[in-house]
Amino acid sequence: MRDEVDALVEAWARERPDLDLGPVEVFSRISRLSRQLDLARRDAFTGARVEPWEFDVLAALRRAGRPYELSPGRLIRETLVTSGTMTNRVDRLAARGLVERLPDPHDRRGVLVRLTPEGRAAVDEAFEALLAAERTFLAALPERDRTRLAALLRTLSAPFAD
Repeated sequence: MRDEVDALVEAWARERPDLDLGPVEVFSRISRLSRQLDLARRDAFTGARVEPWEFDVLAALRRAGRPYELSPGRLIRETLVTSGTMTNRVDRLAARGLVERLPDPHDRRGVLVRLTPEGRAAVDEAFEALLAAERTFLAALPERDRTRLAALLRTLSAPFAD
């Protein structure tokens, strides 16, 4: 089975036979797959009427468990955005009725961001659609290959975890 990366690698090998093209074979495929996953993710979220950035915030709250609330600082760490960006995102999600701000009972100056029932329904619908799309991507791989691929990707990404 050949793909477009094979042609790309062959062309580079012809032009630069002195180079090891192994990384191109791996990362060009990851890059192309990433683009396809982004498109599938957008489609999945569109069906649930959620933007990708909204999903990131809502999913962080949902993963927190009952009562589905986090401080803005924790949300920033979970979603890797700046404080100003998070404030804007929480404002927009609150305006849509997907989250609410509550006083932090442990810090009089602090607030907590809590998922509303509407936000929980939206993130659950989006996550189910995302999983269905991702299952389609993995359908050609037997379970043992999926497990091995996950382990290899974990090893590859581990140095960047922090």
